Amino acid sequence: MKRILLIVLLFTITISAIFAEIIDHSCTDITQIPESAINQAKADLHIAYGHTSHGSQLTDGMSGLVGFANGGGLGLSFPTDIFAWNNGGAGGALDLHDYAMSGDCGYYPQWVNETETYLNNPANSDVNVIIWSWCGQVDDKYAAGTLGSEYLIPMAQLEIDYPEVTFIYMTGHVDHWDDANNKAANQMVRDFCITNNTILYDFAAIESYDPDGTFFEFPHDNCDYYESVSGPLLGNWAIEWQNSHTVNVDWYDCGSAHSEPLNANRKAYASWWLWAILAGWNPSVSVNEDSIIDKEILLTNHPNPFNPTTTISFAIQSESNVEIYIYNIKGQKVKQLLSNQLSVGQHSIIWNGDDEPGKAVSSGVYLYKLNINGKTEAVKKCLLLK
Repeated sequence: MKRILLIVLLFTITISAIFAEIIDHSCTDITQIPESAINQAKADLHIAYGHTSHGSQLTDGMSGLVGFANGGGLGLSFPTDIFAWNNGGAGGALDLHDYAMSGDCGYYPQWVNETETYLNNPANSDVNVIIWSWCGQVDDKYAAGTLGSEYLIPMAQLEIDYPEVTFIYMTGHVDHWDDANNKAANQMVRDFCITNNTILYDFAAIESYDPDGTFFEFPHDNCDYYESVSGPLLGNWAIEWQNSHTVNVDWYDCGSAHSEPLNANRKAYASWWLWAILAGWNPSVSVNEDSIIDKEILLTNHPNPFNPTTTISFAIQSESNVEIYIYNIKGQKVKQLLSNQLSVGQHSIIWNGDDEPGKAVSSGVYLYKLNINGKTEAVKKCLLLK
């Protein structure tokens, strides 16, 4: 009982814009992600992905994206193989261990045990992102009343037990044949993530919209869409869009288990949006590759984990009033580290692991927040290990 209470206390505390990120159909414009954010993701992230067939849409789409981008699809003009990925990050690729844990998050307690075993292995000590997908079980768990106890609460506990790792929540795929339970289950996951400021990859939302933003209220995971729960089949949004657009220019052919290539294309775009966000990219701020603003959004600290000091680095594009605050994981302010008018350019400040009175703080996860002219621009986390 105390263990559950701890989870509830930790996850009902809110600080504006700390961890809440929803990666959905609105995060599928790959052309908006700057080269600097892609490269920062490849420098910072070490990802472990557990999934079965439906989850392979992300990685199959990511594999196909490499050649598509190399060929200038969607007008992309990045360096060759910029979207490459492999286990280990060889050759400057994104470090993503596919099928790192067996099964998917529908198999409880297997997925939890697999995660703990993986993270407790010293060979995986650099892993800082864990992502699991569903296959077809999210509806059943909701209907059985176990979606909380077998997914949401264990994920929350993993976040507490492994504070140096970012855990990505995920909705299940859409399922027209269990429409009510499917929609309720996915909404329950969304509501939990919004309430508790976690990161969500909204698999179901991506399957509910075509690239033009058309919403399909009654879709299936193969991209078929229906008039209503019991109404007739109206078409397949992915096939229709593919047929009216040019392959290798507007979309690319790739593996897409149970579905169409366009679905996996969009899953890949959203995945890279997620990786860029985790590396510090703020898509709400317009980015010019020739501007210093890229570095402003990519707020970082080094070393991380640290003991006893860490250097927080950032940059600003114009003379601004800059504030940096340190918070503990409970959302309590530990220290105001900086409050100054600063000139344009790169800046850094050292945090000595102390609070406002100068007393050394204990080991744990801390949040550092960058305010520019009174507006929060970025919040990152760091780990003090003594």
